[in-house]
Amino acid sequence: MSFLPRHAFPPLPSLPRSYFLGHHKSGLSKMKSLLSTIDLVIECRDYRVPLTSRNPLFESALEGKERVVVYTKRDLGGGARDTWNEEVIKDWHKGTTTLFVRNGSTQDDDGKGEYAGRKSVAKVLDVLRDHARARWKLVGHRCMIIGMPNVGKSTLLNALRAQGISKGKVAATGAQPGVTRKVSSGVKIVPSEDDVEGLEPGMRGKLTGVGGGIYLLDTPGVFIPYVPDAHAMMKLALCGSVKDTIIPPVMLADYLLYHINIQSPTLYADYCGATNDIVELLSAIAQKTGRLGKGGAVDTEATALWMIQRWRTGQMGRFLLDQVDENALEKAKVVEEGVAPSMNQARRLEREKRRERNRARGER
Repeated sequence: MSFLPRHAFPPLPSLPRSYFLGHHKSGLSKMKSLLSTIDLVIECRDYRVPLTSRNPLFESALEGKERVVVYTKRDLGGGARDTWNEEVIKDWHKGTTTLFVRNGSTQDDDGKGEYAGRKSVAKVLDVLRDHARARWKLVGHRCMIIGMPNVGKSTLLNALRAQGISKGKVAATGAQPGVTRKVSSGVKIVPSEDDVEGLEPGMRGKLTGVGGGIYLLDTPGVFIPYVPDAHAMMKLALCGSVKDTIIPPVMLADYLLYHINIQSPTLYADYCGATNDIVELLSAIAQKTGRLGKGGAVDTEATALWMIQRWRTGQMGRFLLDQVDENALEKAKVVEEGVAPSMNQARRLEREKRRERNRARGER
């Protein structure tokens, strides 16, 4: 009998729908206050969730400011030659420069083993230099990098700095969201056109006309005040935009299994045969990897977190969680306008949900 994956995931009525924290709110406020001093905004989105990782708050808070949209973690969303999704996404942003950055460290398509993100980061630097040349400033060009929590802003900043001025890591990064809590002061990523001492001859030519150099401000990730769609919340949790303690790991692993089975159940063939039962899969993984508790009992929570992390690093499939098509962005905007509440409404709804969950626990 052939395996049939689930055609839908069960409803999630009690799922938390917010992760809007104090440093998100203060960070957004600080961004707004600095906007008049910023020449260009770099908005990062996760390529695996190109729709779900866009934050409508930025549309209103940064309205009118020129921006570049950078989709990070491109290597985790499919093969390098799978470019159809890229073309559709670029079409969503007509008139806005749209770039894709590979965050992994696998071999390039030419097989030379070069850091996979190096070429894509170089393209971002080229765009920033061109922008600086068109708006020459003696004091330098100031850019600000923004995005949802854990979409790779600090990783991109470090990569731009490494290639732009050959300096080491300056922004802290981590597997969980919330590493960056404040808006940073400007970090130099491209030297001034006069600062050529010690640079390779090829790099000196790239500085012509950039004025006082290019500086980039890192910012904390800002979450959506309220996520109207439970599936969107699960996708963001899978991609690491909320802490792993917010949604039960086994539930999250089950949602991942649902998506993996749509792609191909062979992605976990090393552990067990095709299944829609997450407990069966986690038990098989635990037996094979030794994630067992006292008496040989399966540690389902630890195994679920291990499975999720494997997917996050591309070791259990590389695919998008969002459906990408020509009209997807417009559909998402219509949904937001129709159901997305204000921040105050979002807080009230979340408080009510917490009370309901506490009452349910008390009745058990």
